[in-house]
Amino acid sequence: MSGRAFDELLAYQRETEALAQVAGRLSWDQETVMPRGAAAQRAEEMGAMEAVLHARRTDPRVGDWLAAAEAPDDRGAAQLRLIRRDHARACAVPADLATALARLTSRAQGVWAEAREMSDFSLFAPVLDEVVRLKREEGAALARGGDVYDALLDGFEPGATAAELQAMFDEMRPRLVALRLRALDGPERAAVQGRFDAAEQMRLAREMAERFGYDFTRGRVDQAVHPFSSGSGDDVRITTRTAPDDPFNCLYSTIHEVGHACYEQGIDRALHMTPAGHGVSMGVHESQSRIYENQLGRSRAFCHFLYGRMRDTFGEIGVADEEAFYATVNRLHRGYIRTEADEVQYNLHVMLRFDLERALIAGDLQVADLEAAWNDRFADDFGYPVDRAANGVLQDVHWSVGLFGYFPTYALGNVYAGCLHAALRRAVPDLDAHLAEGEPGAATAWLRENVQRHGGLYAPREVIARACGAGPTAGPLLDYLDGKFGALYPA
Repeated sequence: MSGRAFDELLAYQRETEALAQVAGRLSWDQETVMPRGAAAQRAEEMGAMEAVLHARRTDPRVGDWLAAAEAPDDRGAAQLRLIRRDHARACAVPADLATALARLTSRAQGVWAEAREMSDFSLFAPVLDEVVRLKREEGAALARGGDVYDALLDGFEPGATAAELQAMFDEMRPRLVALRLRALDGPERAAVQGRFDAAEQMRLAREMAERFGYDFTRGRVDQAVHPFSSGSGDDVRITTRTAPDDPFNCLYSTIHEVGHACYEQGIDRALHMTPAGHGVSMGVHESQSRIYENQLGRSRAFCHFLYGRMRDTFGEIGVADEEAFYATVNRLHRGYIRTEADEVQYNLHVMLRFDLERALIAGDLQVADLEAAWNDRFADDFGYPVDRAANGVLQDVHWSVGLFGYFPTYALGNVYAGCLHAALRRAVPDLDAHLAEGEPGAATAWLRENVQRHGGLYAPREVIARACGAGPTAGPLLDYLDGKFGALYPA
């Protein structure tokens, strides 16, 4: 009976995974091609899908199968562990709350997009207040008397706690701030010059996606307000965006999202459409996107190659040579937008959001006061005021869709990427020679073998420890940043 229970449970779970993929496709459609007038109907559709999924995840038969099932091997044991975890989390949240959240966040996403376009937080604040209220309810249900924010965080980074992340961020902040101040006091690095055709940007972005291993037979690249990756297995889609005066926005957003997508495409095919057939956590997911974008895509060797491709595509770009181009790609500069921030200041953007969203969930900060709190904190951290809401509190989509607990995984992903990069350099000592030819395949193959193919079989920190030979710490990332930017901005 135990083997039969396991087989029946996995067959049932496969159908649930398929429906979840359909729901994800609805979200992709909403971000890319859905007509604006369909927003209200889409909210109803998303609510209906969530009701079906919640019913399946909480079906009493799942509990019966889990009680009776016996795993045939270690992989089966990992599948049972993941199903048991998801079942417990789903059962903790009332069905009407899960449905209401899906319906509300679909609607809130449209409201956020309009408010961002108008740069008017007051248009978004009422619906965000509703989202925060329901997320507090969800977190309380999941916490079962424990920390509400930790319960939400656990949905994105299993096993992590806000306290340990806070300790890690406290360790990182002094070195990041010191490096930032030294760089901003140094010489101003030139930006690229010119107007960059959107179609040519997209053509070059697709070339970069292919070079980094993205399989276009199982994916596609579209444009959206906020770049993202969606799907798993044999249908993994990404989006990017273009700006006429900033081709790096498009190119590096694309490489970043390709890192996410290659993680999903690189998972062992035997795990597809199972609970282990996804990236294990958002921190590990972010480690892939950040190492693709930064340690590989912004490396000196790859920048030297990319300089030639930029000139081939756009002609003169106002940068004299390969080394000047490397300095331009990696310049520390003032700015408001997290996704456009350099490697040093990016983590400070994340820490700001981490502190504010913890305060919102705890009830220590009200939505009505969020914009002022954001502006005050930004001025303290970065030394200049936010110029408008679209460049401040409205810049990210995450809170509109209820992703509280997600932001800290970005900085955690940077920490994981730092550890992986150090291990990768040891494993592939001639990596720069490959990158200088525009061929990151040696690196991406190592990442696929040591991280991506495992999907959700191992806990997040175990994935990093298995790949690197030691558990994750912030040291390798900070040493990498000090070495790279210390050379670019010598004291």
